[in-house]
Amino acid sequence: MDKLERYQLLLKQAQSLLEDEHDLIANMSNISALLFNNLPDVSYAGFYRYQNHELILGPFQGPVACMHIAIGKGVCGTAAKTKETQIVPDVHEFVGHIACDAATNSEIVIPIMKNEVLIAVLDLDSNNFARFDDIDSEYLTKIANCI
Repeated sequence: MDKLERYQLLLKQAQSLLEDEHDLIANMSNISALLFNNLPDVSYAGFYRYQNHELILGPFQGPVACMHIAIGKGVCGTAAKTKETQIVPDVHEFVGHIACDAATNSEIVIPIMKNEVLIAVLDLDSNNFARFDDIDSEYLTKIANCI
């Protein structure tokens, strides 16, 4: 199965998992597990919820993670501030990167909006350099929008 086929299947699975479920934490929990267990070379898949003017750790799969991230700080905080997806091929070259896991080498962060208001970000890490690309961005955005 190639990358595009894998994502098409994951999108269908995400839609099915979230159908008729409206609890945000339950939905984030299942999506993080779905992505972590089905995407190759992903070392972390999880959410940070936007609350009280900061990002707070939400449901995730992977190693222990940072619990609070200021808006504008690190890759997640930058995605939250700009409300734009961040694809970082080498996190060691990203000014202000927050190293929650020293083994991480690349990252993608997708802002999740509802009625043009930030509610969370979806964060995926990899120990591989340049793991994430435009296909990841397109389909992770579609999956995140299911939330």
